[in-house]
Order: sequence, then C-alpha cells, then structure tokens
Amino acid sequence: MEMTATIREQMEEFLHKNEMTINRFAEISGVNSGTLSNILNGNRPISMQQLDRITLGMGLEEGCFYELYIDECIFHATPDWRRLGPFLHRCAELGKLNCLDKAVRMTMDNISYSPLLFETAELFFKEGKHEAAVLLYKSVAESERFQHSERLALCQYRLFVLELTDDQDANLQAAVYFEPYVDRLDEMYQLDALRQLININLSLNRWDKVEELAEKMGSKAKIQYQSDVKLYDLKDQDVKPLIFYILYGQLIQANVCREKGNYETGLYYVSLYTNPDWINEPTEEELRFIEQFKEWGKANKYLYQLMVGQVEILPEYVEYISIRKNEIFPALCNIMIAANRHQLNVDHILERFDEYLVYKDQSSNIGTISRQINAERYARLLSELGIYHLNSGNYHKGLHFILESLDYSIIINSSRGMLRCMGLFEQFRDFSSFEAQKRYKILVSEVQNLNEKKIGLSTSYF
Repeated sequence: MEMTATIREQMEEFLHKNEMTINRFAEISGVNSGTLSNILNGNRPISMQQLDRITLGMGLEEGCFYELYIDECIFHATPDWRRLGPFLHRCAELGKLNCLDKAVRMTMDNISYSPLLFETAELFFKEGKHEAAVLLYKSVAESERFQHSERLALCQYRLFVLELTDDQDANLQAAVYFEPYVDRLDEMYQLDALRQLININLSLNRWDKVEELAEKMGSKAKIQYQSDVKLYDLKDQDVKPLIFYILYGQLIQANVCREKGNYETGLYYVSLYTNPDWINEPTEEELRFIEQFKEWGKANKYLYQLMVGQVEILPEYVEYISIRKNEIFPALCNIMIAANRHQLNVDHILERFDEYLVYKDQSSNIGTISRQINAERYARLLSELGIYHLNSGNYHKGLHFILESLDYSIIINSSRGMLRCMGLFEQFRDFSSFEAQKRYKILVSEVQNLNEKKIGLSTSYF
C-alpha cells in the first residue's frame, strides 16, 4: 500500500479492497461506526486512540500513520493539545522521535504551548524517556531563550545532565555553557546543579574550579539549612537531604587539599564531615548519609597517612576497605598512586583484589558514583598500574597497561590522560615489543584525529 495518500484515503482503499462495511470495520477496530463515518467524510478529526485502533484494525504496524497525522491533524488542523499531547506520549512510547520532534517544532511559534511541553518533558524525564525529554527541553529552551525564566534555567539544567557523556571535552563545554544558569534555578535545584558541576570538574582535574564550586554549594546549603524551609521537604527525586550538600562540600574541599598536597588542612575538612555535631535530631535518612560520610572519612584518613609516607598503615587500610566492597575500587586507585610515590611493593594487594581492576559502575550506600568521575579514575588506575610494573622492570606488562590507559583515555577524550600515556610510552619505547609499537602507532593516529576534530584541521595534506 502506498503511503502517499491521506489517512482517510487509505482507510477507504482498505475497506474497498477487503469489501468491508463500516459496521464490520467498527467491530474489528473498536471504533464506533458513526465516528468512522464522520472521519471518512472529513467531518471529524482523528484522535490518537482512534488512530491506533484504526491502524491495528487495518493490520498495519503501530505508528505507521504518524507522519501523515502530523500534517493532517496537527499542522493543518486547529492546534489542539488534546490531540498533540497524546501524540507526543505515543511517539515517546514507540520511539518515533523524528515524529515527536517534527510535531513539537510546529508549535514553537505559539509560546503558550511552552508550559505544556515543559510539563510533558518533566514527565518523560521521570519516566526515563530521556531522548524524548531532551527534544522537548530543547524546544522549550529555544522558545524561551529571551525570557530569563526559571523554566528556561531548569530546561538547561536537565539538558546538561541528560547530555553528559564519557567525552571529557564535550562535558567541559557543556559545564561552561550551563554554569551561568545555576543562579536562575529555583533554590531546590541549585545545590544539585552545583554538585553535578563539581563532579564534572573533578573528572577533569580542574581543582581551582572544583574548590570554587564546593565553597559556593556549601555556603548555599548552610544558609538553606538554617532557614525555615528545607529543600528535602519538597520531595523532588533529584534533591538530597540538605546535610548531604554541606558534608559533600567539605569532602570535596578535603580532596582539593589532598591533590594540592595540603594534608593538614585536608584533615581539618575530614574532621568536619566525619563529626557533624551541628545536625540536630537527624532523621533516619540523614543518619544513613552521616554514616556514609564517616566511612569515607575513615578511609580518607588512612589515605592521607599513606600519601605522606606512613606506609605502616597500609595493611590496616587494606583490611578496612576489604569488607566494604564499594570502597575497594577507589581505594585501589589511591593505593597505586601511593605505591608509585613511595616505591611500595603491593603485588599481594593486586592479587587479592584482581577482580576489582576492571571498569564497573560504582555506587555507595547513598547513591551511584558519577560515571565521569569513575571513568577518569579507571584511566588513571591503568596508567598507575603501568608505572608500577615499569618501575618493577616488568616492561611488557607495564607498557600493556599504559597502552590500555591510552586507549581508554581516547574513548573518554581525556587530553590529560593521553598526554600522560604518550609521554610514558616514549620514555620506555626502547623496551617495547614490535606488537606494542604497532598498537601505539594506531592509538597515536586516533589521538591525532581527535585533535584535528577539535581544531578543525583538514585530514588531507598536500
């Protein structure tokens, strides 16, 4: 059957070809015969429910008429949310995103649709229909780009979160673009938006920016905590208890101090988030967060001691994390850094926790760990494993891990990771096998391609 005719024409052709009466088709489709007659005569628009039943009655694939429906019942008919709303929902359910996008773009000149489109986007977001939600958020943001509204800011926040990928360069651009919208958000979203920005900048090792954002988040959270209105009373799925943002800000400040080698100040911040005596009558949910930060604090105290050379605490640190599976992977990353810094032999630890030396999604007792942070950690772990084996004279294994880290750094577009690995390989090139050099050449070519895409160079040369 040709799909160029109108829906009504195809219905008529179907009835004629199958020698079927309207009454008979009404029985098959479940659409009232009078309604069918009015539709065929052009006296009544087709609702979404009727369209799906007619499609099913004709034995056709779900949604096959949607392109035509946009033109016949949305664009050329009087705009009606009673038809458009259900159409968007069905498109999202069936994954017909092109149809959804086309229908939404036809409404962009009518700003009165923005609140309805936004509410639909929020519903899609909560239902996990993220691709459909992105299209709606973009449409609303475009139509309200000069409005400076909270709705515009929330659209940009949702888009920022939903469009994050493993590509560090793209994530940096997304973070820079979104940050000016944070202060326009409703207070209930500002803290979590800052948390997301902190996590992205953490994954990029932008420590000065991380420190700035952590201070801002902590300050806002303290002010909110001391006020009468508590964010977590608003019951939004993205909002955590206020104490989380205060404690997380202190944990991040401690991490910044550690990275800058300021361990004394770092331990001060650790004491703040492990002993939050300012929390009055904590709820059961708050107690869960408090316990998690205490657990992190104890692990970080071990880490700080290890980093400054107190290597005798390593066995105690290992035993502490061994019964806390969520802590093993990040601890291994830190242990390898310390091992390379202080020339420690940790073969027994690597053997014991061998199953954790692979990339997996990580979580804690209070939620999942940022995918971007986890990816950066894994790339760093691979390179530290490489350094460890190179320092031990096991060049084959060491260069294997360096190439693995380079490969993964390319996947996440980490310039820092790529430069680190390329420098290490060149340093130990004389100890590399022919196969290792061959793989390195291929990976360097991929790095060059990424770089050319960034700076817009042509890949053809004269």
